[in-house]
Amino acid sequence: MTVAMEVERLSVDVRTPAGRVRAVRDVSFTVHSGQAMALLGESGCGKSMTAQAIAGLLGPVAEVAGGAVRLDGVDVLGLDPASRRKLAGPGLAIVFQDALTALNPVYPVGTQLAEPFRIHEKLSRRAAREKAVELMDRVGIPEPRSRLNAYPHQFSGGMRQRLLIAMAVALRPAVLLADEPTTALDVTVQAQIMELLAELRTEQRMALVLITHDLAVAAEQADHVAVMYAGAVVETGPVAEVFRAPRHPYTRGLLDSVPAAGDRGTRLRSIDGAPPELADLPSGCAFRARCPLATERCATERPPLAETGPGRASACHYWKELADG
Repeated sequence: MTVAMEVERLSVDVRTPAGRVRAVRDVSFTVHSGQAMALLGESGCGKSMTAQAIAGLLGPVAEVAGGAVRLDGVDVLGLDPASRRKLAGPGLAIVFQDALTALNPVYPVGTQLAEPFRIHEKLSRRAAREKAVELMDRVGIPEPRSRLNAYPHQFSGGMRQRLLIAMAVALRPAVLLADEPTTALDVTVQAQIMELLAELRTEQRMALVLITHDLAVAAEQADHVAVMYAGAVVETGPVAEVFRAPRHPYTRGLLDSVPAAGDRGTRLRSIDGAPPELADLPSGCAFRARCPLATERCATERPPLAETGPGRASACHYWKELADG
């Protein structure tokens, strides 16, 4: 398998009135061409900030504090702005969760879809618009030619998300970052969007990094998973193996909180407590206050993300006890 992107010990700091906060800590994962990696975790765990750091889209108060992001062997974090812009499209693309704000409201969608071809491939206006029609047709926009001059607000939420995906895959990127791509869409449209992403991944041998908190979406769409908690990766591995036999108590808690058909009438299970403040992380393991396996060792010694088997890793001192249980 060809490695499409390798993220190594990526860290991100955020400047706050109280000082610098480490929002993402030493995140590492690898995604291969034609495969999907899901970044899982509760809201605020650092998934979206990880994606923004990879794409070079961090806000003015955030900055990469360390690590590397390699595409085809090149660390994109070390590129100058001009080289980074050339990479946007053919190398790396991103789909945001809110299509209405991601699309420019003052330009017709045809103009926006044609722009990558005008900039990167130097196509004429007419040729670029033909490419835009092809893209709209490919992602399932009805009567694409007649809708080239329509504006984003004239499309439904699902159609806007399809347009955003069309823009992202226009130049056949090696890696696509999809940040909660089905947020605020109904269940039927969610399924259509995920099916479209799966088709494009297969057709173009595109690597997909799927940022989500939906375990069902991850189970259906991803080949591998990286579970994040308090800004760090706490478990990685093939999604089927991780979901069948998790080796971190946080992953186990997430899986146990999903209601099953046989649970009707019973109390829903959840993980007690709340994630720690990133500005005031506890000593040792960040999850220990919510963990049923926590001991004194967990309060004093932070567990590293260590290999627990072929292709699997966990940041827990007691992963063996969890696996045996």
